[in-house]
Amino acid sequence: MSTISFKPKQVTKRITSHLQDRTRDVVMNRFGLTPDSKSKTLEEIGKKYNITRERVRQIEDVALNLIKKSSAYKEEQAIFEELKQLIYSLGSIVAEHDLLSHISKDKNTQNHIHFYLELGDLFKKHREDNHFKTRWSVDDEIVDKVHDSLKKLYLSLNDEDLVLETEMIKKFFDEMKDVTEHYKNEEIARRWLSMSKTISKNPLGEWGKTSSPNVRTRGVKDYAFLVMRKHGSPMHFKEVADSISKTFGRKTHYATCHNELIKDSRFVLVGRGLYALSEWGYKTGIAREVIRDILKREGPLSKEDIVEKVMKERYFKKNTILVNLVNLKFFKKNKNGLYTIV
Repeated sequence: MSTISFKPKQVTKRITSHLQDRTRDVVMNRFGLTPDSKSKTLEEIGKKYNITRERVRQIEDVALNLIKKSSAYKEEQAIFEELKQLIYSLGSIVAEHDLLSHISKDKNTQNHIHFYLELGDLFKKHREDNHFKTRWSVDDEIVDKVHDSLKKLYLSLNDEDLVLETEMIKKFFDEMKDVTEHYKNEEIARRWLSMSKTISKNPLGEWGKTSSPNVRTRGVKDYAFLVMRKHGSPMHFKEVADSISKTFGRKTHYATCHNELIKDSRFVLVGRGLYALSEWGYKTGIAREVIRDILKREGPLSKEDIVEKVMKERYFKKNTILVNLVNLKFFKKNKNGLYTIV
């Protein structure tokens, strides 16, 4: 169902009807208003008419000015006002792609709407830059607030941060000061966030820096990190591979998955084929080394405390820990019955 009340092709026909044939043809081809919906380059149109690219550009500029001075254009002002109100309802500033796809999934219709945005004095275009995608606005005041808040939000994130969408929206509104109730809306916040090129979300819907491998997933190891983080506890590499296939629809071979986990410092082997995330505090090493490190750090401990603390850092069978504890070459009991390092 369309979100606009007018028929774009009919509007375009009316506002371009007074143009000479070649001038109208240039406009139709430049904006992809033809049946094939393909926007032609200045060079392509120049070749068709055997004129320079610059001459095509001049014809396009003259055509747009002629349209804006015409009575037909003045009679269609209601459609420009309707588009302005639509952009206002979406947050007053919205990424071009989001706006066009919101109005229609049809490419030809999108091209007509884009043509009106370029024509209309009510709309301001912001070209793509290092921070943001191409976007359109109808309210200068909110534009500055959104831009500033998105930049501050980016600076508040560490490279490895992953934030749930609800929390990201809250953080975003914390950065936004003095906005009316109309804009305090989760849908609008999502649209504003999606304008950013420096912040984005991963396939599981968690937000972070676009440059982070936790967000811009490039291979098995990045997908493995996401599924293990979601799982929350150590997983066998075969389980990780199966989970990647199920969650992301990416067929992952066990051997490939195992090799990627071994090479990446985000993962630590905590048992036979069993991996945990380094950020969970798990350590590498044999049981004796893990016990020794814990006693060095904590001082004398009971058997029960040692078993509990070792299990938080490595997946060993309880018996493996106990066998190591009674090795008199490395560990001994003090007079209080607590274990210490020899």
